[in-house]
Amino acid sequence: MSPDRRHFLRNITLGTGAIVMGTQTTQSTLQRDTVVMKSSFNMCGYAAPKIEKVRIGFVGLGHRGPAAVNRISFIDGVEIKALCDKVPGRVDAAQKILSGKGLPAAKAYTGEDGWKAMCESSDLDLIYICTPWSLHTPMAVYAMKHGKHAASEVPIAVTIDECWQLVETSEKTRKHCMMLENCCYDFFELLTLNMARNGLLGELIHAEGAYLHDLLDSNFNKTGYADMWRLRENIHLKGNLYPTHGLGPIAQCLNINRGDKMNYLVSVSTNDFMMGEKAKEKAKEDSFYNQFVDKPYNGNINTTVIRTDKGKTIMLQHDVTSPRPYSRIHLVSGTKGIASKYPEPERIAFGHEWIKPEELQKLYDQYTPPIVKKVGEIAKQVGGHGGMDFMMDWRLIDCLRNGLPLDQDVYDGALWSSIVPLSGASVAQRSGPVNIPDFTRGNWQTNKPVNLTLEGGGTTSVRLVK
Repeated sequence: MSPDRRHFLRNITLGTGAIVMGTQTTQSTLQRDTVVMKSSFNMCGYAAPKIEKVRIGFVGLGHRGPAAVNRISFIDGVEIKALCDKVPGRVDAAQKILSGKGLPAAKAYTGEDGWKAMCESSDLDLIYICTPWSLHTPMAVYAMKHGKHAASEVPIAVTIDECWQLVETSEKTRKHCMMLENCCYDFFELLTLNMARNGLLGELIHAEGAYLHDLLDSNFNKTGYADMWRLRENIHLKGNLYPTHGLGPIAQCLNINRGDKMNYLVSVSTNDFMMGEKAKEKAKEDSFYNQFVDKPYNGNINTTVIRTDKGKTIMLQHDVTSPRPYSRIHLVSGTKGIASKYPEPERIAFGHEWIKPEELQKLYDQYTPPIVKKVGEIAKQVGGHGGMDFMMDWRLIDCLRNGLPLDQDVYDGALWSSIVPLSGASVAQRSGPVNIPDFTRGNWQTNKPVNLTLEGGGTTSVRLVK
């Protein structure tokens, strides 16, 4: 690592003044970093060799992992070869998912370093990561260095250094590194993307996304997230801690990394009015919670605004404490129309009034992408946030089996995740502007938009046996 890059990474990760004290300072630092780090290989549009039967190893079977094992078990052309968790009982529970479907038992890996042994195994093609955030990058990097494709839950990184580690490792090994942003595969989001691609909304000007989800009780639940890791992250990290659910779909609509790029952001957070008080309430009943009293919790609501190279804007919000209905906002506004998902029902307008339900259905009939027509109804039966999780898994496997580029590559995962530390850096400097790294290193100008067809693929079948 060059001295220039090390200086850049240290400053942007810690959120020091050097990264936000002015546009000139920030820009020169990023330009220096771009010159030093020329792309060794462009993973956007890269088609890895076909894998007829994708052999998968899962790591992290406490929260999201078991559901992923269940979903993948419905897809033909895969073998669930390995299961890993530091707690042996979780592996045993996942084995029962397989046996219940008449599938052979997978090799078990346990202990703190069991995941390393699994990645080192010679009989796996893909490592599917469902662990706490801090482990996503180390596991994905280790998997790629040992010849495996990597797919990780969100966010895939929590520091800028980790983002670059993922990019450099993927380019060097030519192994796919996909962040499992399931919301890109939700039905209305895919409709919006296809409508935008076909020009129905005109030139896109502005988009909004969010993660507004009341997790206050879950974060303070001893039996919720293992070792209370998610609550601890709300002490350790600042800013928008979970940006990708709202950002992923709208970034694809705006062709970010594929025709446009994010230039800079500003971010502002409220104080914490809820987590600290919740800790005090819990501590009165249980001394276990004393460790969470008087901690520097993340602000309850964060708002981040991004400007792109082509002059578009993006607004993101994060709120996991307020008593409010769940929302990802998902709003895309152009010169000819607007699409909005929350509050429900889904709405589209091409003028001053929202179109009628029957007109919305006509748009679904005409602009629903091929992937939904192929597996959408099956996905609803399998489940996973209404089916979007399964469509994501099916698409990943189908791309690997047919040697197709992924819809979400390492640059997307790195960029969308980088909002975590970058928003924190801006908040720390009184909402000063922070430049956003170009992880494609200039390739965004020629990279092609996400392919909405199933050309060359769509051959992977599904077995609906529960």
